[in-house]
Amino acid sequence: MRTTLNHRNRAVLPLYPDEARTCGAFTMVEIALSLAIIGFALVAIVGVLPVGLQVQQENREETVVIQDAQIWWSALQSQARGYEDVTNAVEQIVIWWADWSMDGTLLGQGRDIYTRTNCDVTSLSPPPVLWLTNAQIILGLLSTPRYIYLPDALQTAAYRSNYVVAYVRAMNGPAVDKFPQRDPAVQELAFRYRLVSEIVPFREWDTNWVAFYAPGLDPAEVAQRSNYWWVARNLHANLHEIRLLFRWPLRPNGDVGNGRMVLRGTISGARSNWGPLYYYQLGTLARHP
Repeated sequence: MRTTLNHRNRAVLPLYPDEARTCGAFTMVEIALSLAIIGFALVAIVGVLPVGLQVQQENREETVVIQDAQIWWSALQSQARGYEDVTNAVEQIVIWWADWSMDGTLLGQGRDIYTRTNCDVTSLSPPPVLWLTNAQIILGLLSTPRYIYLPDALQTAAYRSNYVVAYVRAMNGPAVDKFPQRDPAVQELAFRYRLVSEIVPFREWDTNWVAFYAPGLDPAEVAQRSNYWWVARNLHANLHEIRLLFRWPLRPNGDVGNGRMVLRGTISGARSNWGPLYYYQLGTLARHP
């Protein structure tokens, strides 16, 4: 583009008037297209943001449950020694029970409810007065076996099945909603989960080899199977499988979310029969023929 110099105002002017129309600028169409692109980007960001926040919340809740699970596992293995802080976390324990005969007939059922201030027991007569005031009571209830055999000939039932559920406020997480927080609004918003405790005797053995009285066996195999039967009976009495099922989050109406985790292991020691509280005497083994 050819230009000329105006000595009066020292400005560079185009040599021809039509060349002034070539100055660049954004048109309305370009601005509209730019706004449309920015709008699409913002919509995508806003759509992904709730998903990211939800994933972050789920990861945080899972981390809290994993930390609490380690505490519960250690508490059950040590049988309540040194874990008094669980008293501030457990709000309620419910045990659904049912009595069954040997032929599978349901003879009776009910539920026992234990809270920090009250208990409603229907499985025992007279009902005990047990409140969730210390770790020994809490872990004694959580150690209730999944199945309790009733070998007494005077009993009409052959065994009792139990389903133990604890409603727990998380021991880990933000300190603002932990004990000694007494504000009902804050406590209602605190993270909770449901804990199901199942304890059964160890039973992972070959059932065919405990039949040492089967016909057609030579004396050597009868002796081997008899020894195996002794080992199986002692494992059944002194080794127990623990299954802890965690479901979260626990909502105020009693519903639970999609969070789920299972912790499995074993605990050794003879079980005491001090119902409704049960303990496993670590280091004490019972000999069963």
